[in-house]
Amino acid sequence: MCGIIGYVGSRQCKPLLVRGLERLEYRGYDSAGLALLEEDGLAYVRAVGNLDNLKERAANRASRATTGLGHTRWATHGAVTEENAHPLAGCEPEGVSIVLNGIVENYRELKVQLSEEGHGFASETDAETVTHLVERNYDGDLVEAVRRTFAELEGHFAFVVIHRDHPGLLVGARHECPLVVGVGRDETFLASNAAAFLRETRVVQFPDNGEIVAVTSEGAVFLRADGTSVEHDLVELDWDDESAGKGGYETFMLKEIFEQPDAVAETIGDRVRHGTLVLEGLGMTDEKLLGLARIVLVACGTAYHSAVVGRYMIEEWARVPVEFDIASEWIYRNPVIGDDTLVIGISQSGETRDTIAAMQLAREKGAHTVAITNMMGSQITREVDSVLYTRAGIEMAVASSKTFTAQVALLYLVALKLAQVRETLPAGEIEFILDFVYKLPRKIRAFLEADHPIAEIAQRYYEAPFFLYLGRHIGLPVALEGALKLKEISYIPTEAYSAGEMKHGPIALLDEATPVVVVATNLHVYDKIVSNIQEVRARGAHVIAIATDGNEDIQHHADDVIFVPKTPAFLQVVLAILPLQLLAYRIARLRGLNVDQPRNLAKTVTVE
Repeated sequence: MCGIIGYVGSRQCKPLLVRGLERLEYRGYDSAGLALLEEDGLAYVRAVGNLDNLKERAANRASRATTGLGHTRWATHGAVTEENAHPLAGCEPEGVSIVLNGIVENYRELKVQLSEEGHGFASETDAETVTHLVERNYDGDLVEAVRRTFAELEGHFAFVVIHRDHPGLLVGARHECPLVVGVGRDETFLASNAAAFLRETRVVQFPDNGEIVAVTSEGAVFLRADGTSVEHDLVELDWDDESAGKGGYETFMLKEIFEQPDAVAETIGDRVRHGTLVLEGLGMTDEKLLGLARIVLVACGTAYHSAVVGRYMIEEWARVPVEFDIASEWIYRNPVIGDDTLVIGISQSGETRDTIAAMQLAREKGAHTVAITNMMGSQITREVDSVLYTRAGIEMAVASSKTFTAQVALLYLVALKLAQVRETLPAGEIEFILDFVYKLPRKIRAFLEADHPIAEIAQRYYEAPFFLYLGRHIGLPVALEGALKLKEISYIPTEAYSAGEMKHGPIALLDEATPVVVVATNLHVYDKIVSNIQEVRARGAHVIAIATDGNEDIQHHADDVIFVPKTPAFLQVVLAILPLQLLAYRIARLRGLNVDQPRNLAKTVTVE
């Protein structure tokens, strides 16, 4: 998840681009860069680290350019280095350059093809292939070169091209990643979010998915992928300066909930293509994977709930015994592990002290260690044998949302990789599941864009003194995570239990004032869940069920139902958690609380 800003007009563009990047830094702060179209061709300013480093370098470079590109990077392919920072040049750096947000899934094949044709690559990124494709396809018409390039790409991305021979022109394209045009007086902007140029203009146009846009100082021309033209209305945004940093959302948490389709899509990225799985970051040979006797998943907080999901998936699909534990407890257990054990530590920040300590202990005992993290260069990446990165982008809100779904999506791939190597699932079934994994971002987006009774349910129960969350099988970690969200941001006492455990104690807490949230998606234990719901209602409590689209039976048992899209049972976690995130959010807002910075909590726990 990266930030793009482009400008064409009569003003010097360097300060405008830097100002735009300040508004986009939430989308990535590994590195940043500028491409400025000077009289003698393209000139670059790049820097690793946060935007202050780029600003310092840019301040020392004089520029009269009135056309340029800016980019702030969240690394997905290639280390955090200046060579991998965008904008990315082609074989002739002064001639053509691109900035890209997203992932080019077929970059490996393209890179081999382009290398055989004589193109030399200067970075480790997937995005550089786009620059070289534009070079290859260019014969004087930049728009046509972009159109041809666009047709060769697979993945989800938005990119913008600048060319020495076309001063005053930028050409962009988008496929399942955001791109917006800002229309000013004798100047035009292109960006991944309108916040980048909101100080200059609030008049925008939104290219649709699969479209190409050419912008000059006079405005924008839109083309479909087949080259036919299309018109888009001018829209005036009603955003204030504060909301601009949040992409128009009222809080960072709400913005991040709605970023989950992109976060999961980028995490899946080029790892899944046409039913084929590539998981290079696991760092283990097939022989080593076959020799595993046990897998241990350790984490804290929300990441721990991801680990619980991982246990169900790996055991079901790969038939390997899996243990999960809270990192802060595991490190004091004197755990029994050896060289036939894989220990996976999950940490959004990569700086969680207890999880890092668990990884250090696992290595000392001879286990192979893998980190699942969102942060390149974080401490945990230096304490393990190999790393698998989620690609969720920066998460500003303390209460995690998009990192949970990204972690679960990545654990699906780990489980399927193990099943593939160990031949515990037929190849056709793996391909079938992978196809549904690939479709998950679209299903997440469909839920988030649809109407649901969440606001009404929140209005009824936001003053309740206590909530109980119940789930069975993979519904249990969903209940655990949903309850954690409610505790974190609303401060309402909340318990989460396996539904089968309810009658062993928690049922004593129920009365007519108790809302009980039940994860009742289509699982093989659905009938058991219905029995548990009946036990709840017999005590007068109110049932809020999370169910799968098309389940008419559930409405006979629950007081309120929120439906999520259909998908194979084991993949329902990333969909079932969405209504629980939104329910917690709405309740907290009704209680007048700061959801981005809940009391007593920090985003990253770096002390024991």
